[in-house]
Amino acid sequence: MTKTEHQETTLITGSTKHDYEVKTGAVNVPIYASSTFDQQSFDSFGPFDYSRSGNPTRDALEKTIAQLESGTRGFAFASGIGAISAALLTLSAGDHIVVTNEVYGGTYRLVTTILPRFGITHSFADFTDVDAIENAIRPETKVLYAETPANPLLSITDLNAVIALAKKYDVKTFVDNTFMTPLYQKPLDLGADVVLHSATKFLGGHSEVIAGLAVTKDETLGNAIYTIQNGLGGMLSPHDSFSIIQGIKTLSARMELSSKNALKIAQFLQQQDDVLDVYYPGLPSHPGYKTHQAQCTSAGAVLSFKLPDRAFTKAFVEAMQVPIFAVSLGGVESILSYPATMSHAAIPQAEREKRGITDGLLRLSVGLENVSDLIADLSQALEVASSVYTK
Repeated sequence: MTKTEHQETTLITGSTKHDYEVKTGAVNVPIYASSTFDQQSFDSFGPFDYSRSGNPTRDALEKTIAQLESGTRGFAFASGIGAISAALLTLSAGDHIVVTNEVYGGTYRLVTTILPRFGITHSFADFTDVDAIENAIRPETKVLYAETPANPLLSITDLNAVIALAKKYDVKTFVDNTFMTPLYQKPLDLGADVVLHSATKFLGGHSEVIAGLAVTKDETLGNAIYTIQNGLGGMLSPHDSFSIIQGIKTLSARMELSSKNALKIAQFLQQQDDVLDVYYPGLPSHPGYKTHQAQCTSAGAVLSFKLPDRAFTKAFVEAMQVPIFAVSLGGVESILSYPATMSHAAIPQAEREKRGITDGLLRLSVGLENVSDLIADLSQALEVASSVYTK
């Protein structure tokens, strides 16, 4: 990226700077639907030999996300949890990680049920409290694992403080940047070692493909993740790589409108009597508001809110008409989710409740619909739920 080129420009141009055969001038990267590549020399192979190890379409995506995140190496996987797994599998038996209390359910499942089988242990800590993180660090700790904003209560981690702590104890910092994307938050620029994305979400943006991305700051860690990607084979296909590239091109326009809509909706929900809490880092009432403002350029398009109980929430969801009710987030359509049985179902109920994931919690990923229609829909659903609830 040139010194004068802004992030919004790189979103469009980044992937088209890689042309492996001839300079065609094509505005889209070709889909190299090839499992293998003809080698022109007996003694030396070209840059690609087998698509598990490298594919030109995937390579264009990986170079693009590395550029956007200011990293040295980028990697594309078949899912977000695939990217997270590859990053954490660079650890070895006997290593320990400290993970934020508020973490995606799939990450919780990986850390608590799979990694221990390989001798990798963990502790959870409140990542809004630097002292709590420090108290969880052991001599064998190798990684501090953060999500910010976190899923699903949108708590904020002070990345500067956590990265400083990591450097103090000579450990690495991994950051899930799914909610903010590189458009709004750049953890590697702050000193993090690995950035992770569920590219299924905002980077893809159209609810059509499942994908994950990882970006490293240094070459050594990049080589370690490549060994996992190539060795275990969880890479992204050329067709899906093409879809994510196309999604990245429209990221700025989509995120700008969705984020504006999200703020208006959060402000509306704050004023409703039946809404007990609203979690959105764009609200001054959010406990992480100032920290988020200091390290991000937007509050993003995801918010959560708490209703009285499961019965009220069920009536509310069934009355909603515009958003889809589904797992996932980050699409052009608004997506309403119930974390207790969707994104965080892998966490036992007692642990969910400790983390504030109650039976009345809903998460809303705000899409590109007219915001007045969304607010009107929320309003009528609250009225329906309230009438049912009081009977």
